Amino acid sequence: MTAVLDRADHRRSAAPAARRRPRSRGTARHPLAYLLLAVLALYALGPMLVFVLASLKTPSEISDSPLGLPGEFRWSNFATAWLDANMGTGLMNSAIISVSTAAGVCVIAGCAAYALTRLDLPKPGAVILYLLVASSLPIQLFLVPLLSLWTEIGLYDNRFGLIVIYWALYSPFATLLIRSFLLAVPKEYEAAARLDGAGEIQVFTRIVFPLIWPGVLTAGLVSGLQAYNEFLLAVTFIQDSENLPASISLYSFQQGFSPNWALVSAAGLIMVLPVLVLFIALQRRFVEGYTSSGMAG
Repeated sequence: MTAVLDRADHRRSAAPAARRRPRSRGTARHPLAYLLLAVLALYALGPMLVFVLASLKTPSEISDSPLGLPGEFRWSNFATAWLDANMGTGLMNSAIISVSTAAGVCVIAGCAAYALTRLDLPKPGAVILYLLVASSLPIQLFLVPLLSLWTEIGLYDNRFGLIVIYWALYSPFATLLIRSFLLAVPKEYEAAARLDGAGEIQVFTRIVFPLIWPGVLTAGLVSGLQAYNEFLLAVTFIQDSENLPASISLYSFQQGFSPNWALVSAAGLIMVLPVLVLFIALQRRFVEGYTSSGMAG
């Protein structure tokens, strides 16, 4: 089994080196490339900059000069928005829902992908077709029957009921993503490990998982971010103010009788910041998981 682990470690260390390619200096330093990158950066960051400036203004300043600088940076808007929009409770609920969704999807999709690639299933192509169809159907088709069923079995208006729906909604794509990583893992590694006396749990945790963990991480990040930003299901299945996620707390705050757009912008920025920090911290792994999978057939 030691030999199998050594080969697996060599494969992991060699993979990034194999993906590296020499950059063309002429292309990287072309003026048009910098101009295009500057335009794209302005297109992406411009609305966020206006959003940040609006959160530091007064309502009258937003009306008079929506794109201008604030006369005085009002950092107190964030404290007021935090309390008035109940963002603390909303962020806590969103964190619980997102983390639980990501963890559940990784387990469900990981087991399903492992079965598709390692077990002798009848007609695996039909299963893959089903996953493709399931991941493309709009959730609006099932909204009314789901609402009726969840009310009858007691899963309406609680976070666990919403998390179960997210598991079913995001697992098909995650299964296909993790499966593409498993197809790239030679089965000989697992066979050699079994000959050395390793059990199925050891084979998966010490041989398979270290080779596919970028795909599992990517599946978890995608499903977690989707659950964090999802609106339709959350506003339909959650009514208790103590269980509302951040997106619904922000929506309820925005729908006030006379919304203060400076405070609404501050509350929206509070909601965006955790996702932004998480993406910046895991950006390299996130992009690596998407680009290295290839969604192989």
